[in-house]
Amino acid sequence: MALIHRATLSPTKLELLASWLPGRGWNPGTEGEVTWVAAFRFDDPAGAVGIETALVRVGDGPVLQVPLTYRDAPLAGADEWLLGTSEHSVLGTRWCYDAIGDPVYAAALADAILRGTGQAEQFVDVDGRLERREPAMAVAVEPPGTADAPEAGPVERAADGDPAIVVTPTVELAVRRRLDTTDRLTGALLTGAWPGQGTPVPLASATVR
Repeated sequence: MALIHRATLSPTKLELLASWLPGRGWNPGTEGEVTWVAAFRFDDPAGAVGIETALVRVGDGPVLQVPLTYRDAPLAGADEWLLGTSEHSVLGTRWCYDAIGDPVYAAALADAILRGTGQAEQFVDVDGRLERREPAMAVAVEPPGTADAPEAGPVERAADGDPAIVVTPTVELAVRRRLDTTDRLTGALLTGAWPGQGTPVPLASATVR
């Protein structure tokens, strides 16, 4: 379960992304405003890290996939993956990371694909009452996951790119950045569909090592 607070962020997620995206090699360099297309979340079993995958567009450019993690303290050794900090009106200072460099994301993505846990149900805290939020997009796995799939374990290597690659002792993960390409992913797939994109698109893959 992902708990969403009714809160303000300063700077906002889009403002952080607008500052960060121009330095990415996989960003086509389209000029214009960064707009939110859709998003989905995973659960952190420990309940400490927010895990959200954002689909955004710059101007009239392609849809870009940016997995994000939100933490209440810096992640040791992960400065190269930091987008910045933001002040959350309920939770205080949040450190926002490109999740490719966050081991909590790697574990959640591996579980979502290989074990079929999928995206998290989202609930909004409204005056102390939890209200379910309908997902902004649909995600699925091909083939269906199994409960006996291996856990990801510690991250051995994480590399930005398109696709971004995360390697652990048991699994290799690949995450597409630009969703307008025909690049193929191998292994079990996470696919997604969102308003305006009814046909599921491969988002990420997991291959047992």
